[in-house]
Amino acid sequence: MEWKNIYRGILMGISDLIPGVSGGTIAFILGIYDRLLESISGFFSRDWKKQLGFLVPLGMGIVITLLLFSRFIEFLLDNHYEATQFFFMGLILGVLPYIMKQADVKKNFTARHLIILLVIGAALASMAFIQTDENVAPITELSVPTFFLLFFSGWIASMAMLLPGISGSFILLLIGVYSTAINALSTLNLPVVMAIGAGVIVGFIVSSKAISYLLEHFTYVTYAAIIGLILGSLFVVFPGFSADPMTLATSLVTFMVGLLFTLWFSSPKKTDITSEHNVEA
Repeated sequence: MEWKNIYRGILMGISDLIPGVSGGTIAFILGIYDRLLESISGFFSRDWKKQLGFLVPLGMGIVITLLLFSRFIEFLLDNHYEATQFFFMGLILGVLPYIMKQADVKKNFTARHLIILLVIGAALASMAFIQTDENVAPITELSVPTFFLLFFSGWIASMAMLLPGISGSFILLLIGVYSTAINALSTLNLPVVMAIGAGVIVGFIVSSKAISYLLEHFTYVTYAAIIGLILGSLFVVFPGFSADPMTLATSLVTFMVGLLFTLWFSSPKKTDITSEHNVEA
């Protein structure tokens, strides 16, 4: 068992609780993104036992975080919203140098890749202007319609979780079930958690195979899309500048902490993911 994956799962779990922050981005920061995709895909194959050593500790960290930190995240967002969002902006921005190095942007990107990057980044950034109702009453009891709503919400959100730059929580917020998910975790409403969780599992199966295929056959196009998603997510997470000097100063400090944290984690990684794939021109 790779027990150090517990702390990695904790970090991914925290990010998955925050609308606008992607668990896939955290996996990139920690240098386990490619391994994560391979392990999820491999778990649903004949070699599933080989993946347990990687996935079980990671899953334990994620589950522990979702159960223990859901109320803490609610507290931070309610009482220190700007500082919390700036911290995650730092995390997101700090991963870009690592991904650009992995893709060797100067050597491999053409005008086509830049156009893809800009279009996808602009499309995601436009979501910052979508008004979401964060005060929707949570679903606490299941019926057939609400089960399918939560199942497909979990499916769509989990596909977003694996893509750097797209937040599964933000997708839940757009659909209108984010408050339901947070409430279910904080109150241990198991039927609701299981309905969303079933959708998440199906989404992981589908999206991990799809992303692995794209990285293998369309490596630099996929990297261009990922960089665009990360840049676009900055606009989604950005809370604006506070008029209060203390809040602004605190936000700048948390931004730098997040940025330095990401750079510290990503800089030692030597493995070049693109070398593991058949790369398109």
